[in-house]
Amino acid sequence: MVSVSSNLTPKEQVYQFLAEVPDPEIPVITIVELGVVRDVLFHDSLIEVLLTPTYSGCPAMDMIDKMIKEKLHSKGYGSVKVTLVYKPVWTTDWMNEKTKEKLRSFGIAPPKGQTNSKKSLLQEESIACPQCKSENTKLKSLFSSTACKALFICTDCLEPFDYFKCI
Repeated sequence: MVSVSSNLTPKEQVYQFLAEVPDPEIPVITIVELGVVRDVLFHDSLIEVLLTPTYSGCPAMDMIDKMIKEKLHSKGYGSVKVTLVYKPVWTTDWMNEKTKEKLRSFGIAPPKGQTNSKKSLLQEESIACPQCKSENTKLKSLFSSTACKALFICTDCLEPFDYFKCI
């Protein structure tokens, strides 16, 4: 039996449950905050959750699929399907400022700028260190712990840090 808050539509209720599912690679933000949840559809007794991966080969998608199904099953939804959608492509523009601040507090420099910018990662003016806030940083590698992040080094505090690439 599904327990639904009387103040929420069924779709809002499912989104509320999905907002409890942490990103498996960045546990301080949820999959809703990351912007990968694109829609929730109802087909009779089946709930379909549409997801857009941050990258087409994102290894976290299998884990996210499992976590979504576990969460919704635990809330009484019997039949849950997760469907990956690739258009439109995921963009860091789908993260709000509160989410970016959570990344910064966790030690990951949030994406800077908008995806429609003509600048590449190599042309960024500066990426601020999430530890000491210095903009005296250097790109160490275009790829870091995950494909959606780059590795930077702060030349002031000497700490390495991930930068969530603006894509």
